[in-house]
Amino acid sequence: MKPRRTQRTNVAPASRWDRETALVAQFAACVSFIAFVFYLQHGDLLLYGDAVAHINIARRVFDSRTPGLLQLGTVWLPLPHLLMIPFLLSSAAWQSGIGGSIPSMIAYAMGAAGIFRLVRGALSAESQPIPARIAAWLSATIYAANPNLIYLQTTAMTEPLYMAFAIWAVAYFAEFVRDRSHADRAASSSLIKCGLCLLAACFTRYDGWLLAAAVGIASSIMMLRDKQNFLALRGAFAKFIFLAVAAPAFWLAYNAIIYRNPLEFANGPYSARAIEQKTATPGSPAHPGDHNLPVAFSFFLKSGELNMAEGFGQKLWVAVLLAGAVLIVFHRPKLWPLLLLWLPLLFYTLSVSYSGVPIFLPVWWPFSFYNVRYGLQLLPAFAVAGAAIVHYFLGFALHKTAKTAVVVTALLLLAASYASVWEAQPICFREASINSRTRIALETELANNLKKLPPDSSLLMYLGDHVGVLQQAGIPLRRVISEGNHRTWKRPLDPQGLWEHALANPAAYVDYVVAMDGDPVARGVSKQSLTSIMVIDATGQPPATIYWTHPVAPAPRPIQN
Repeated sequence: MKPRRTQRTNVAPASRWDRETALVAQFAACVSFIAFVFYLQHGDLLLYGDAVAHINIARRVFDSRTPGLLQLGTVWLPLPHLLMIPFLLSSAAWQSGIGGSIPSMIAYAMGAAGIFRLVRGALSAESQPIPARIAAWLSATIYAANPNLIYLQTTAMTEPLYMAFAIWAVAYFAEFVRDRSHADRAASSSLIKCGLCLLAACFTRYDGWLLAAAVGIASSIMMLRDKQNFLALRGAFAKFIFLAVAAPAFWLAYNAIIYRNPLEFANGPYSARAIEQKTATPGSPAHPGDHNLPVAFSFFLKSGELNMAEGFGQKLWVAVLLAGAVLIVFHRPKLWPLLLLWLPLLFYTLSVSYSGVPIFLPVWWPFSFYNVRYGLQLLPAFAVAGAAIVHYFLGFALHKTAKTAVVVTALLLLAASYASVWEAQPICFREASINSRTRIALETELANNLKKLPPDSSLLMYLGDHVGVLQQAGIPLRRVISEGNHRTWKRPLDPQGLWEHALANPAAYVDYVVAMDGDPVARGVSKQSLTSIMVIDATGQPPATIYWTHPVAPAPRPIQN
């Protein structure tokens, strides 16, 4: 039996930001703000070490001994940091982490509105508007009510921002696919807007590079098959291709010019692969899934399950993901652009297997938390799949009572799923909390001691692991000489650089030195005759030692615990 078909009625143009889409964004903004206030009051905005790093990368663009755009570095893409800068000009917003939260919160609301628009527009082409609207509201609810996303969007992590750009890119591409036969201004506008969203996505996370490639290939195939419309849309298509390739091309060129290696972000000393090789045991896999595609796939898919539910509910979401894909491929082939949201399955499987990107899960060996949040990238696919399934069953419902039963059943299953997550605590929050305990303990004690130093004193410190110390202490980054002051274009050595000079002769450049056992500063200080003020120990972290470089200066007294 097939669901009964109804004649399509005219719907509002998808290109207009209508009242209903705005309402979704407003509801999401309310949820965002309430969650932000809650986690801010509990001091949870800076649990993720990466969130602290993102904030301080943005801050050092204007607060550094050597300020400028080169402070953006290479491993992480620049757009999230650039968007944070206006909100980090305030020292209070920097220290609290609020400045890093604002772009994520805006992206969360925009992502919810985007998923609504995507689903409503796609399904309106297949049925009457009311079932499409119901499915669209359900998809927005699945997305915006996810407990892990609700927490993550209060932090400076880049996942909410990327998902918003990706969702809108797919939404505009789906509109282009529907409108291209008319070859009118609407189709051209949708294609260019898709390109702009892909440009932003590619400057946010490397996931966007695969999405841009997939959309670019798909649009090229369509254009080659439809030569008549290609002539009418060739101008918009050329702009789209330029936008889709601009970010990867720029980033490769930037790395080639500044670091003398176009793939510095992938194989340089700060890349995921290089960091993993430092800790790997020779002769054994560096992590589960290393050079093993099936295991890598299973770990990423499991991380997606853990972000959606606890217990049996996890398998339900896998079934939803699979059923949604089957439904689109075999029963709703015109909805094929929605399948672009399944691309994280491919991207992260390849990343875990070949790029030195591990995912550790609490339910599988080695029974720990690391990059579990990556599974949240499947949330848009889960939302779209669930909405497509409900829309399909609404087509079978002949009466209002049956339609109501379908929607209520879906909402009850969703509520039960997310309630199980809240009961156990969102796994992204648990990951951040557990992995931050020893780091925060060390940084808090060290920051308390650094606050006792004279307010105009200068420091030498390696900031790659514990820049949060300065953030907690409220010490401007411009008072610190760090590895960020190294001139990256000087390879392999820069003997005349500020960082290198300070390591060689700290007394000539700074008043105090902060060294963590094993870091570059500690190795440099071992060759100097400096006086130790105090040593700070924290379980699970290397000892931190504070030195002063001028014996005539008064040494601060250590804090007594």
